[in-house]
Amino acid sequence: MIKRLRNQRGAALIETAITIPMVLLVSVAIFEFGRAYQTWQVLTNAAREGARVSILIDQPDSAVTSAVRNYMTTGRLPNAGSAPIVVERGVPFGPGTTASRITINYPFNFMVLNTVARLVVASSNLGQGTLTMSAVALMRNES
Repeated sequence: MIKRLRNQRGAALIETAITIPMVLLVSVAIFEFGRAYQTWQVLTNAAREGARVSILIDQPDSAVTSAVRNYMTTGRLPNAGSAPIVVERGVPFGPGTTASRITINYPFNFMVLNTVARLVVASSNLGQGTLTMSAVALMRNES
């Protein structure tokens, strides 16, 4: 029995060394993708807010862009001032009606996903680079 315990002495250490990076990767991935989903929700709501302003009569594009950027800033998105916002008015919506379309393209970067993924696989490029998120809102114009 004593001989058997001596043979298994380092097994727990090796199992721990193998599983901790994988558990850490799963945990970080959950947090990172949750942050990405929250960012996408803020972008979608910002596009809707811009569309609400754009359908009003006599609202310039600068008011629409300002409303979108204010919502993005309130949603704590970094670099909200540099995200490209496209305002399109007069988009065909149906018979005899037009709409306004707001499109936002936002660069999203994962914070620590790549670093933790490299603990599991040294040559991993998971979470590396910039992901461009897009949000589009379309609303019918008022008469």
